[in-house]
Amino acid sequence: MDLLQLIILSLIQGITEFLPISSSAHLILVPLLTEWQDQGLAIDVAAHFGSLFAIVFYLRNDISRILLAGLDSIAKKQITNSDSRLFWYLAIASVPVLVAGFILKDFVSTYLRNPLIIAYASIGFGLLLGYADITGKRLRQINSINIRDAILIGLAQVLALVPGTSRSGITMTVALMLGLDRTSAARFSFLLSVPIILAAGSYECLKFIQMDASVDIVSFIFTAVLSAISALFAIHVFMRFLDKTGMFPFVVYRVVLGTILIFLFI
Repeated sequence: MDLLQLIILSLIQGITEFLPISSSAHLILVPLLTEWQDQGLAIDVAAHFGSLFAIVFYLRNDISRILLAGLDSIAKKQITNSDSRLFWYLAIASVPVLVAGFILKDFVSTYLRNPLIIAYASIGFGLLLGYADITGKRLRQINSINIRDAILIGLAQVLALVPGTSRSGITMTVALMLGLDRTSAARFSFLLSVPIILAAGSYECLKFIQMDASVDIVSFIFTAVLSAISALFAIHVFMRFLDKTGMFPFVVYRVVLGTILIFLFI
C-alpha cells in the first residue's frame, strides 16, 4: 500500500469515526470506488487505536472521573454519585452491540457490505437524524440520563452494524429523541464509543496475532498517528459548531452520498 492510500484511509477513519456519517461505510466504499486493494487487518487495527487514542485524549477528564467513580461504586457496592451512575449506564448501553456484533459478525461482513445497503441506510438514518434534531426538545443534560435511556440508546446502537447507519449517528438520534441537548447527546455517544472501539480494535488485533503475519511498523505508526490527529480535529470542530449548525450539514451530506451511490450501483 502506497503513501497516498495510507494518508487517505487514515484521514477517512479519523474524520468519519465520530461524525454521524458512518466510518464503516466510507472505508467500504473507498476500495469499491478506487479499485484499491483492501488495506489489511494491521492498518485496520492501527486506525482503530488511533481513533481510540483521540477520543480518550479529548474526553480524558470525563473518562478518568467516570472510571474512578465506577471503580469506587464497585468497591463500595453502591452507586454514590452521578458519575458512578453514568459509568454503569455506559456499561449497560454497550452490551447489546457487543453481543450482536459477536453473533452477527460473519453475516454483516458477508451480506451487508453492499453499496446499495449503504446508500439506503445513509439516506434513511440521515433523515431520521434530521427529524430528531428538529423535533427533539433538547432540555436534558447528560447527568439526567437514566437506565431507560441507556437501554434504548444501547439497543439502537445495534443498528450501526449495518454499514451506512453510523454508530455515532444512531446514538445521537435516539439521545435527541429522548430530549437530550445536542452537546449531551454527542458527549454520551463519544463516551459510549470508547468500549466499542476498544472491543473492535482488540478483536481485530487478536485476529491479526492469530494470523502470525508480518507488520510494517512504519505504516502502522503512521496510520495510527494520522488517524488520531484527524479524529481529534474532527471532534473539536464538531463540538465547537454543533449548537450553531445542528445536524443539518450531516443530513445533507448523507442524503447526497446515498443518492450518488444509488445512481452508481443500481
